[in-house]
Amino acid sequence: MGTFKKLKKLFNPHVIAVIGASNEKGSVGYDVIMNLIGSGFEGIVYPVNNKRASIQGVRAYPSVSEVPDKIDLALIATPAVTVPEIVRQCGEAGVNGIVIISAGFSESGKNGEELVKQIMEYKRKYGMIIVGPNCLGFIKPSSHLNASFAGKMALPGKIAFISQSGALCTSILDWSVKMNVGFSHFVSIGSMIDIGFHDLIDYFGQDPETESIIIYMESLTDARKFLSAARAFSRSKPIILLKAGKSKEGAKAAMSHTGSLTGNDAIFNAAFKRAGVIRVNTIEELFNAANALSMQKRPEGRRLAVVTNAGGPGVIVTDSLIENGGEMAKLSKETMEILNKVMPAAWSHGNPIDVLGDAKAEIYKTAVDLCLEDKNVDGILLVLTPQAMTELEEIAREVVELPNRYKKTILASWMGEDDVKEGVDILKKGRIPCFRAPEDAVKTFMHMYNYSKNLELLYETPETIPSAFQPEKEKAKKLINHVLKEKRFMLKENEAKELLELYHIPVIKNIVISSEEEVTKINNNVGYPVAMKIVSPDILHKTDVGGVKLNIRSAGEAKKAFREIMKNARKSSPEVKIEGILVEQMIPKKYELIIGSEKDPLFGPSICFGMGGVAVEVFNDINIGLPPLNMALARRLIEDTKIYKLLKGYRGMEAVDIEAIQFLLYKFAYLLSDFPEIRDIEINPFGIDAVGGTVLDAKVILDKNVAGKKIEPYSHMVISPYPSEYVINFTMKDGRNAVLRPIRPEDEPMEEEMFTKFSEQTQRFRFFQLIKDITHELLIRYTQIDYYREIAIIAEVGEKGGKKMAGVGRLIADPYNDTAEFAIVVADPWQFKGLGNKLTDYMLEIARERKTKKVYASVLDENVIMLHMLKKRGFKVTKNDRECYCELKLR
Repeated sequence: MGTFKKLKKLFNPHVIAVIGASNEKGSVGYDVIMNLIGSGFEGIVYPVNNKRASIQGVRAYPSVSEVPDKIDLALIATPAVTVPEIVRQCGEAGVNGIVIISAGFSESGKNGEELVKQIMEYKRKYGMIIVGPNCLGFIKPSSHLNASFAGKMALPGKIAFISQSGALCTSILDWSVKMNVGFSHFVSIGSMIDIGFHDLIDYFGQDPETESIIIYMESLTDARKFLSAARAFSRSKPIILLKAGKSKEGAKAAMSHTGSLTGNDAIFNAAFKRAGVIRVNTIEELFNAANALSMQKRPEGRRLAVVTNAGGPGVIVTDSLIENGGEMAKLSKETMEILNKVMPAAWSHGNPIDVLGDAKAEIYKTAVDLCLEDKNVDGILLVLTPQAMTELEEIAREVVELPNRYKKTILASWMGEDDVKEGVDILKKGRIPCFRAPEDAVKTFMHMYNYSKNLELLYETPETIPSAFQPEKEKAKKLINHVLKEKRFMLKENEAKELLELYHIPVIKNIVISSEEEVTKINNNVGYPVAMKIVSPDILHKTDVGGVKLNIRSAGEAKKAFREIMKNARKSSPEVKIEGILVEQMIPKKYELIIGSEKDPLFGPSICFGMGGVAVEVFNDINIGLPPLNMALARRLIEDTKIYKLLKGYRGMEAVDIEAIQFLLYKFAYLLSDFPEIRDIEINPFGIDAVGGTVLDAKVILDKNVAGKKIEPYSHMVISPYPSEYVINFTMKDGRNAVLRPIRPEDEPMEEEMFTKFSEQTQRFRFFQLIKDITHELLIRYTQIDYYREIAIIAEVGEKGGKKMAGVGRLIADPYNDTAEFAIVVADPWQFKGLGNKLTDYMLEIARERKTKKVYASVLDENVIMLHMLKKRGFKVTKNDRECYCELKLR
């Protein structure tokens, strides 16, 4: 049974055992058993306590082995030292899932870590799943199931809440009841020794009762699996996340709480953006964003129009919007003309649209309707202050009844409490989110916009080998191996620049000289003026030891500089090995950039871009991204910096070639992707102007932990590139060629057309039902996949001057790659041409290469051709009613 099915059983148990159930009021064991038997849960609950005959009048059992029924869920609330043995007993008893509420494990030091080790050994041996330890438990309101020691029962709703902090859970639960916020599931996961964020995102992403997922995160154990799960489901269900530990002090506190790595917060930001995750800063923002996204379409842009009956709130909204990265919509000429005709003479004549305090409902309605029609507007915020003459309820009704033909985002802020309550209720019933403070509405609007913006990144799937350039990978590998062979982990500057040049990154002209006499080479090979720098594997910061001389303009100056650099280097470090002096051409460039990478313990290599030179730390204008990149992703990395305004041309200054910088980042990302041996790279500065750019200085440090080890390609990265290595040609039986290749997001139109070529029988054989509506959401699910966990190979054929999708084979692996579901379909015009056999063989070949342990498929018993194909390849077939379960264990 896979993790998904085990979680389904854990969240929908028929039989529960509470180990550590107690009669002692105030104890965790007491609260857990009382919540279970007092919340209306219709299943069976068994108290387990080896010192009591009964708990709360219910017979207690001394151990799980003596419970008469098969246990779906065991809740453990006993001291930490007793837990490993209890877990073993649960395994022996065939328990499906365990929630360990007890604390005192990884977060408490070596003794706790040893307990975790024992628990995980039993978990693997018996195939159980474990939530916790150090957690509150979970609540499923729709089943009246409160498997926690929380003081309240959550209200039913469509939000799945996941939290690492049990104490925060109780606070949020109390707040949610007061604010009438409901949940599909309310889960505290604690230290995550087994079930983590990725498992729950996978589960809730497929749960029909859940519309959005909100997360409180302190640390992360498996970044790749988290991003894989988030990328798989963030398109269809918003994932809204509050990450604690932004500061160094906060990160330290989070680590002591969970016992896990916390990572670099800027890299977390980059990862969340790339996965389509919405990051917020407060608990209130978590629920505001979830609520608004469930009611309104997300905005396509950040231009907001404000309709208000008071000038002050309009100013507050404007400030808040600009501060949060939004833009006040510039109303069109047509909109302004109509507003001037219908608004009171003293209206604000711009955005915010101040309709004045005595504005009637009809005026509000007209202003909002015009904003909805205006192409310059992405969203509308209605701000209302209650005044004696204000028609609160009537204004709300008019706005709700407006036909929103353009599906634009509408938010409201009715400022007040009792006076505005009825109007607020009307808005909420009309699915218009309403906020007490206009600043909260602005923040929510921007979170919704950022969600749209982040989702765009999911459409970007960089290739493993970019078509526009062919790096000299073998030479680069030889260079890195040479450095490692010398037992060095820092490349000399000339070696660092050579490595960059092998990936077609422009490097300034340079030579290395080892004596004063060789100064004569400078004029012919480099040309004056030059910079001269010490070359030593033992000196990292050359300036600190007097190892750099600039603006050398003649041979005489060069000889003098040579002597001074050598003298300074030996004086500061007599034992260092000096291999010569690097001589580089000096070229003045208008702008200095920094391009770098640092290997994060959680996320692997990251890419930083921004303003460089000596002022890099002063201005702190840095943006972070994750490899791999393509041109679109590289541009996003550039655009989100302040220096971008200068680079694209500012106040008459000549612009630089932005596309060239994009391509530079594109190539830099593939250098990082190709070499897990690289720990850190810093290009600072990269000089650039309207003529072009070049590397002026570079440092490369290799990773001691990776040196000499065999690493699976791209396993050091958290986002898998497009697997172009799987592109092959196949000749069909009719002699025509088919290109077999991994699917891309842009294949959606071809996939949609292929659906129209399916007969009713083909549809039933593939989907077990007829597909009436081929929705955009369905096609997104099939074409925008995460190659880390799923692979879809399409057969592309040429026909009538265009390209058609003739068929597709899929492997969808579980998060642990233990099993993968196999499915295949060939459109009717291309059946009986050998494609089905070829796609099946190719998918099994890929499964073996990916070290998948087992492949399975579900096939209708009347699909005799498919069953014959699978039996021929060694699948074991088990018939169940009209459906056959086919399984193949791979070596």
